[in-house]
Amino acid sequence: MKFKLHIWRQKDRSTAGHLVDYNIEGVEPDMSFLEMLDILNEDLISKGEEPVVFEYDCREGICGCCSLTINGIPHGHQKGTTVCELYMRKFRDGQDITIEPFRAGPFPVIRDLMVDRSALDRIMQAGGFISVGAGRAQDANTMLISKKIADLSMDAAQCIGCGACIAACPNNSAMLFVAAKTSQYNYLPQGQPEKFARVRSMIAQMEKEGFGYCSNHYECEAVCPKQISVQFIAKFNRDYLAAALKEGA
Repeated sequence: MKFKLHIWRQKDRSTAGHLVDYNIEGVEPDMSFLEMLDILNEDLISKGEEPVVFEYDCREGICGCCSLTINGIPHGHQKGTTVCELYMRKFRDGQDITIEPFRAGPFPVIRDLMVDRSALDRIMQAGGFISVGAGRAQDANTMLISKKIADLSMDAAQCIGCGACIAACPNNSAMLFVAAKTSQYNYLPQGQPEKFARVRSMIAQMEKEGFGYCSNHYECEAVCPKQISVQFIAKFNRDYLAAALKEGA
């Protein structure tokens, strides 16, 4: 397979970037998208040119580092997958492919296709935890949790914090991320003591970082590699309203 790639190249966050065209041949259908970029970089290095900078870690779809916008869609056109698990057989031979970093104000470009997503870490540090003593593990059934609640908490906990939801949202909203990270605790008994403080502190940090708010475009759910549901945004809004009423009481 062969492709014409249009790749965003940018030296650093203070320098203007632009798309650069590259032709690549000899791509196997079973190669992942990142393996295809590896081949391109090997070719560039052999020619004495600067390789394309992109981020990755596990290459197993569980870390979310491979944050690329492919033909205008964060993580590409295949639903429920990250870039590292997007295979070249999903593209047409000879197709033009545009590759850009995630586009969001709070995600400044570090270089080429790598962006700074530390704003998400700061949101988590603001309230994405429970302050309980570790101590000795409790007996398995000391605190009974229904399967429905456990399943909802686990569904929310699948969020890998890749930022695709933010890059896809016209408002650059982090609501799906924040909603998932609060819901994974707020559904469970262990998360109840700090439930209201958690939603207030995390939304305050989201505002401080410059993220927008949800206006129900549903783009976030469409591109999420773990297919996190927007139902968690509805739960977050209910929790935040309850926190505001409690604070005003």
